[in-house]
Amino acid sequence: MPSVVTTDPSSAADADRALVDRYLAHVRVERRLAERTVELYALHLAELLQRAADAGLPLQRVATAHIRRWMAQLHGAGRAPRGIALVLSCWRSFYRWLGREGLVPGNPVQDVHAPKAPRPLPKALGVDDAVRLAEHQQPEADAWTEARDRAIVELLYGCGLRVSELTGLDRDPSAEARGWLDLPSAEVHVLGKGGKRRSVPMGGPAVQAVGAWLEQRALRPVDSPALFVGLRGGRFGPQAVWQMLRARGIQAGVAAPVHPHMLRHSFASHLLQSSGDLRAVQELLGHASISTTQIYTRLDFQHLARIYDAAHPRAHARTGRDDDKKPDTP
Repeated sequence: MPSVVTTDPSSAADADRALVDRYLAHVRVERRLAERTVELYALHLAELLQRAADAGLPLQRVATAHIRRWMAQLHGAGRAPRGIALVLSCWRSFYRWLGREGLVPGNPVQDVHAPKAPRPLPKALGVDDAVRLAEHQQPEADAWTEARDRAIVELLYGCGLRVSELTGLDRDPSAEARGWLDLPSAEVHVLGKGGKRRSVPMGGPAVQAVGAWLEQRALRPVDSPALFVGLRGGRFGPQAVWQMLRARGIQAGVAAPVHPHMLRHSFASHLLQSSGDLRAVQELLGHASISTTQIYTRLDFQHLARIYDAAHPRAHARTGRDDDKKPDTP
């Protein structure tokens, strides 16, 4: 199909709107995108139409330089990197379709990328809240359930396990086990991301909590190799752990909504605050790259900065600290 050529501004605008309408019909009917997605595409393409019109350009003559300029303007106006990425994705798909239709020689959006979003800081509990949660007891609760839940909290916070690693633990080692405990050696062996195995030391409270749980578990024998089981005898799953932690956090008086990865973050942050040994924290967490672990150094600095702000008589003179700003959420 030959390119649309027009010199009359009103005719050019009509031709551009017709192209956008054809594309929206294409994604709605042929690609069968969700109606909400089509609505977002329509909004993003309306913005493209407006910017092209303001520049006196038909859509078919938009170049990469124009796209880059418009992206810079969006960024300067405060649009979040994720929002810019969604706009670019829409425009890129539109021009890819124009290319298949033979209406443009190339895709001007192909090599344009959104600004890199700042990596959000992981949310960790304060030491007092973490200890309060770990030591929380519910005397009125069923002893079997209480022992299990305390052991789960101790392993998540005391060993920094991922919830998938915790729920994958078996009571005894075997060739089929994804992970298991060695209480005499005070170690937990887990299968982490990428199929990598690692061993993590268990603290005294974790060993005691797991020992108490195993005693309770023996009172209600179930035919399951899983270390943690539900009331019906099946393996205790990640969603059940999430729900239990959320409720237990409320009962313990922890203000922040507690979830399994928050306890892993708390383990790493509190260990780094005390030891300063980033490499050891990396090994304990099972991170393949030290750069992944380095985000906890930012949490460590914020912890020290808060102590300074609260205690030093000259702290009030400090303004504009970067760590006072909330990171964008990707």
